[in-house]
Amino acid sequence: MKFSILFFAVALTASLSFHSANGLEPDSHFSDHMVLQRDIDVPVWGTAAPNSEVSVSFSGQKVSAKADDAGQWRAVLKPLKASSEGRVMTISGDGKQLEIQNALVGDVWVGSGQSNMAGRVESYAKNDPTLAELVTKAPFPSIRLMNGGPKPKWQEAGPEAVPKASAILFAFGERLHRDLNIPIGLIVGAVGGTPSGMWIPAEFLAESELCQAEIKEFAKTWDREKAQARLDASIAAWEKQAAEAEAAGEKLRGRKPRPLAAPGESSRGGKAGGLFDRYIRSSVGYGIRGVLWDQGESGTGIVGLGQHATMTELIRGWRELWGQGDFPFLFVQKPSGFGNAFSDVSPITREADKFSELPETVNEARGGEARFLYTRLMLDNENAWMVPGIDLGSGIHPINKWGYGNRAAEIAEQRVYKKAGVVGYGPIYKSHSVSGNKVSVTFSDAGEGLVAKHSDELQGFALAGKDGIWHWASAKIEGDDIVVLMSEALAEPRQVRFGFAQKRQWANLFNKAGLPALAFTTESAK
Repeated sequence: MKFSILFFAVALTASLSFHSANGLEPDSHFSDHMVLQRDIDVPVWGTAAPNSEVSVSFSGQKVSAKADDAGQWRAVLKPLKASSEGRVMTISGDGKQLEIQNALVGDVWVGSGQSNMAGRVESYAKNDPTLAELVTKAPFPSIRLMNGGPKPKWQEAGPEAVPKASAILFAFGERLHRDLNIPIGLIVGAVGGTPSGMWIPAEFLAESELCQAEIKEFAKTWDREKAQARLDASIAAWEKQAAEAEAAGEKLRGRKPRPLAAPGESSRGGKAGGLFDRYIRSSVGYGIRGVLWDQGESGTGIVGLGQHATMTELIRGWRELWGQGDFPFLFVQKPSGFGNAFSDVSPITREADKFSELPETVNEARGGEARFLYTRLMLDNENAWMVPGIDLGSGIHPINKWGYGNRAAEIAEQRVYKKAGVVGYGPIYKSHSVSGNKVSVTFSDAGEGLVAKHSDELQGFALAGKDGIWHWASAKIEGDDIVVLMSEALAEPRQVRFGFAQKRQWANLFNKAGLPALAFTTESAK
């Protein structure tokens, strides 16, 4: 289903209808200090007297549009080249002429998700010396900031604005600005503790065959009575704690459990897509380069629906509504950290976990499905790129947001901008072959070669035979991009894994650029 034109019109109506009585007025996205997206058609929209003529002049171009019966108009500038020169956009109509000052042309990125995107520079700079140093360099005249919502407005990245900016998004944008030498616009719409189901456009969730099939499959085994019984027990426990806290004159932390939600319903309250409507939809149609997403700790918030299907449809939905094709969609890997780093000195990776010895059995390595989910999301969606966080520092809220933002920028520079000499990824599984009791695994993104770090032994690979039982494998690097595996416990190995665990401090395969290999399994995704 194609929503681009229809929902652009709906968003336009919602955001502009209150202006029409005032005559000529551009949408609030077109304000002083704005950044316009380079190298694509640039839509400009607003309100005016019904059926009146409006003209937009910028950078030697003059284009016209006619307001419709509701007073809404939309003009389109031809592609513009990047420019750090602050220029004036003139909008004329209704016998009025408006000027938008200090407009730049560069790349615009949207940041969204939950708390790791919403967290501000001023909060994280307290424990992130590199980010704190960045604050002292403000102002950044060619970086512009905007908070998404019903009436967004651009502002320059000055000493007052930078501390209030998203820490990860600002670190990302500053690195791009520094390396690409172009203006950068950053639009952020993020809310802490929120599931992906509140950010997927509701119309896409409703019509998604992928999501609806997964919900129906879950519903086949869902037992309402058992689910209600578990909920009743949770409510009783909460009420007991609340009474004890009240008697002691203390404040009870945590909310009363919500009413039972059935498959396909929100388990968190609110409606699916509600946060997209509030913080993102008004920006739909504004020219952008791509999206940086940081969310996952709160799951989907939709009963019976997993993160892979939700994010696949979220990416599709945002792209179709924007009408800019498959623009780059970068997303931060979850869970954050829990791996060792090639270097504990680099400001990007200095918060990584320390290397540890291999667990005695593969069964002790758990949680690989959750970690591999994000790699699958990258492999299954065109022009969607995972930002590996395994070596950047662990926790629900990793403190080195400068490191996370810069890793995201490196991914963008390699995969989106095709910048020569930039390495964003470590080794990525490409293929494998079995010969007798040996398995040869070939990697892409090996760069100048593979290397084991922190130990003479290459750790983290496991093999399984036809019985599906996993055994640690001995591993040896051969050539620039191949690892040969074997296990004394297996005469006929069939499947292979690497780093397949939530906590994988013991996995130590890197490329010589110092980037860690991505976790993988050759089993079919479950």
